[in-house]
Amino acid sequence: MRSLLLFLSWVATGLAAPAVKRATSTSRTSAPSGCLVVGGSGTYNTVQSAVNALSTSTTTAQCIFINQGTYKEQVYIQALKSALTIYGYTTDTSSYSANTVTITQSLSQANGLSNDGTATLRAWTTNLKVYNINLVNSYGKGSQALAVSANNDKQGYYGVQFKGYQDTVLAQTGAQVYAKCYIEGATDFIFGQQATAWFDGVDIAVLSASLGYITANGRDSSSNPSYYVINKSTVKAASGNTVSSGAYYLGRPWRNYARVVFQQTSLSSVINSAGWHIWNTGDERTDQVTFAEYANTGTGASGTRASFATKLSSAVSISTVLGSGYASWVDTSYLS
Repeated sequence: MRSLLLFLSWVATGLAAPAVKRATSTSRTSAPSGCLVVGGSGTYNTVQSAVNALSTSTTTAQCIFINQGTYKEQVYIQALKSALTIYGYTTDTSSYSANTVTITQSLSQANGLSNDGTATLRAWTTNLKVYNINLVNSYGKGSQALAVSANNDKQGYYGVQFKGYQDTVLAQTGAQVYAKCYIEGATDFIFGQQATAWFDGVDIAVLSASLGYITANGRDSSSNPSYYVINKSTVKAASGNTVSSGAYYLGRPWRNYARVVFQQTSLSSVINSAGWHIWNTGDERTDQVTFAEYANTGTGASGTRASFATKLSSAVSISTVLGSGYASWVDTSYLS
């Protein structure tokens, strides 16, 4: 009888436990049917040449497959009428760990360019999915230099690495999702003005710096939809980088209605006990901010937070950020 009761208790516990969805770990080493192929024995030698070959008038979904290699170029995707999926060669689709495709360049605002003009990937089309590609801006310290400029609605990045120093990821317009990705930087390296962006299971890695900020949200009014939520992710020093305890803040407000939430995320000691920072002395921009946390863990989750920060009583839902119809365009197999 005791064994039976233990067995029933175990079954009940298993039934009650919440299911955690994981992206399936599979290989993608050849092009899906119908894709334009870059590199290897493919038709196109550069990613941009394949993008240029896409139809701008068809409404039928299109795709590009990129063979392993390093592509030294800037890629601009103009607005298309169709959905577009870009796949990178990988032996493990579930995360960025086995990525073999890198697109890299080093433009910055020091070249007299706009933020968007510096980006390694300038994504201006809606209904875009990007899988298992490393997007790198190698400019380094000293000027804004983007890895991606995400400038339209219903964009999803899955198992993608974004590497830069300042302003790495521009989440600018529309609903966006970043899942099982890696984002690296030092200054305001997740930023933008109007996008509603959900970051899920993301590894956020900070570089050696005496002072750094992860987010810089530019929401400028109560009617601006912009909302960044970092969900079930991690924050720690990038591999090979030494970062002092408390050197980094979760964010500072690019505009005074900034809205950012970190929830159920592991925060290492690199995060300052105040959590959040003003924009600048004499230009604080904190009067209308929503800087909030819920159920974070780790050394960086403790301490007396800034007076303008908020502690939530429950997690923000993905539908609050992306809308109730998010599953129609998000690859939900990558969500936690």
